[in-house]
Amino acid sequence: MGLPPNVLSQRCASRRYLALVASKWSLLVINALDDGPARNGFLMRKVEGISQKMLTQTLRDLEATGIVRREDHRTVPPHVTYELTPLGKSLRQEVRSLIAWVESHMPALGRAEPNQP
Repeated sequence: MGLPPNVLSQRCASRRYLALVASKWSLLVINALDDGPARNGFLMRKVEGISQKMLTQTLRDLEATGIVRREDHRTVPPHVTYELTPLGKSLRQEVRSLIAWVESHMPALGRAEPNQP
C-alpha cells in the first residue's frame, strides 16, 4: 500500500499536478471553459494576454491530465472544440472560489504589488 498524497513532498506526484492545475494559464483556461465547449479562437480572445503557443501547451497539458477533452469534428476547414471533462467540471467551483477571493481582496493584495515580468 502506497503512501497517501502529500503535496509538500517533492517526491509526490501530487505536487506536479498541483503545479499544472494551479498555473496562471490553467486556471484562466478552466475558467474560460466554465460556460461550455469553446474553440481555440474564442479562448484566445477570452483569455487576454495568452500567446497561441501557451494556449496550445496549456490545453495539451489539461487534456493529458484528463481535465479537458479535445474534440476534432473532422471538417474542412478544421473545427476543434475543447470542453471540461467531468473531472474538469469538478474543479469549477474551486476555480471560481479562488478568483472570487482574489477579486474581493484586491485592496489588501494591492498593497504588495506583484513583480511584473
